[in-house]
Amino acid sequence: MTDLTAETTRSDVTSIEEAIAAYRTELTGYCYRMLGSSFDAEDAVQETMVRAWKSFDKFEGRSSVRSWLYRIATNVCLTALEGRNRRARPMDLGGPGVPEVSQLGEPRGEATWLQPMPDALVVPEDGDPAELAVARESIRLAFLAALQHLPPKQRAVLILREVLQWSAAEAADLLGTTVAGVNSALQRARATMADLDTDRGDVLAEQDQELLDRYADAFQRYDIEAMVALLHEDAVLSMPPYPLWLTGVEHIRTWWVGPGAGCAGSRLVPVRVNGLPGYCQYRRSAEGDGHDAWAVQVLELREGKIVGFTSFLDVASWFPLFGLPLRLEEGEPDPVPAPRLPEVRPRSLLADPADEIAE
Repeated sequence: MTDLTAETTRSDVTSIEEAIAAYRTELTGYCYRMLGSSFDAEDAVQETMVRAWKSFDKFEGRSSVRSWLYRIATNVCLTALEGRNRRARPMDLGGPGVPEVSQLGEPRGEATWLQPMPDALVVPEDGDPAELAVARESIRLAFLAALQHLPPKQRAVLILREVLQWSAAEAADLLGTTVAGVNSALQRARATMADLDTDRGDVLAEQDQELLDRYADAFQRYDIEAMVALLHEDAVLSMPPYPLWLTGVEHIRTWWVGPGAGCAGSRLVPVRVNGLPGYCQYRRSAEGDGHDAWAVQVLELREGKIVGFTSFLDVASWFPLFGLPLRLEEGEPDPVPAPRLPEVRPRSLLADPADEIAE
């Protein structure tokens, strides 16, 4: 991993770019945990990179580049969270409903909801297995929803200390506070999190792959009984941006047989999303000549059953995030998901980096 020191010159553009690129994935993960939004996280990292480029002359090398970038990213996120409501899952906004289209409710705006995120954009490809496991668990939807209940600075402390394993002294230095202040904030954050459901679902085990294969086969055949047999008794189904959510096997069965019956004949492309198994669902087009993007499904598993089933329906946003097309033609093979990070720097910087840095 490239690092920078005080001796690195402003004209050493290649080294700066390499350093920024080296931390891009973990910074995106940090901002995503802070903000709960894929696109807000992307914007926050982009802003972090721009600020880093423009203020590099003030970087004296007393801390690592990693710490310096995290300090900038934290300030960007704290500013972004000012005056904002917490993002939520449908289950956070009210009680369960009944499986009728009339109960869907009006779709709520993008800012209401937690958003899905491909693992590949926020979890490093390699590293210590224990650290990678924590990285995946800390982007699960239940954990992210719980984080949203914390005040922004408590949220930053919890992520820095318990997810990224920073010391209290390191976190205090980054946040401009004391070790005692960090420890106090962490204690309050832990107390809040302990009262919330952050553990909905088990860590994916090797034997769960058989369950996922059975689910994908049953869903693509739209075999309702086979699908229902895979559900945990207290399974939950939700469909952002609609506030309706359902719980229990019978309500979910009724939905799949009734309003959800249009999913018959769908194709599923497996993805890794929010540290969980998932599928990008293509539903058969009305003309019957292909399949159109319909939903990103995120599955939560417990005790060898599906306990959570979330379908994110804003496909125009989510499918490109996974590097997938919005349509599959008849007979076309399944595409391979290829999530891609945006450019390390905005094109304005790429065009003439020296001019931008000199501002």
